Amino acid sequence: MASLALIVLLGVGFRKFGAALVWYDEVAAILLAWLTYYGAALAALRRAHIGVPTVLQALSGTPRLVMFWTAEALVLAFFVVVAWAGMQVLAVIGGDSLVSLPWVPARLAQSVIPIGAVLFILAELVSIPDGLREDDEAEVHEPT
Repeated sequence: MASLALIVLLGVGFRKFGAALVWYDEVAAILLAWLTYYGAALAALRRAHIGVPTVLQALSGTPRLVMFWTAEALVLAFFVVVAWAGMQVLAVIGGDSLVSLPWVPARLAQSVIPIGAVLFILAELVSIPDGLREDDEAEVHEPT
């Protein structure tokens, strides 16, 4: 995040003094994508994504477990598709490079798609016990 902020500030500063950097907006967009994908994986690891916990809290027992596992399966399936699509993108762009920095391969910039998706899958799998524990704790703390 610091490198993204620094590049944007440099770009704005250089533009202000009439010497615009031709590469900063492309690099800033790539860094923002990387921040988004890797940040999403970190949020998945901490089970901090936006959700609707009140739906799970309204259920108990088997229906709650069915809903939990269904949600997990859908999230994992989605990111398997994202990882597969990301690999397809890497195959299509082949030897292309960035427009403003021709010595940087486009594959480097786009590699965040499959890598971020796989990291998200791993984080989701690793954090399943925490999700189950949160469900159990919510059930214990519900007023009767």
